[in-house]
Amino acid sequence: MATSSLYRLSSQINRIPSLSPFTKSILTRSSTTTTAAAKVADRIVKLSAIDPDGQKREIVGLSGHTLLKALTNSGLIDPASHRLEEIEACSAECEVNIAQEWLEKLPPRSYDEEYVLKRNSRARVLNKHSRLGCQVVLTKDLQGMVVAVPEPKPWDIP
Repeated sequence: MATSSLYRLSSQINRIPSLSPFTKSILTRSSTTTTAAAKVADRIVKLSAIDPDGQKREIVGLSGHTLLKALTNSGLIDPASHRLEEIEACSAECEVNIAQEWLEKLPPRSYDEEYVLKRNSRARVLNKHSRLGCQVVLTKDLQGMVVAVPEPKPWDIP
């Protein structure tokens, strides 16, 4: 309802002949930012993260963004530690553990993700709860998901 009102308002603004094109663009731009803000609010996904010290923290992400982005924005993973977006060059700095009840709501690991996790695990044994934060895309279905962030591996510490 609010969106249709804003569209009507912007079309009425464009019909006023006495306004300059610059003024029209500013008025219509400010009316569309309200709808963009509403869309962001609809995309919020609230998660719980357990940091390496065992403290539970509430974090916020956006659906369509990765779990890694939510964890870096909250300060649980150092953004500089995950420099590469290409999974072929990944060294699993964004590895997290997902609580059992949330595993079924995630798509299965890709072959590449599984390979990276096995290659970078100390025991070369794959933990079924391990996922790469850069490969988990947040959705509204993951609202309330619990994630544990392990201690950084020795080679991740600057």
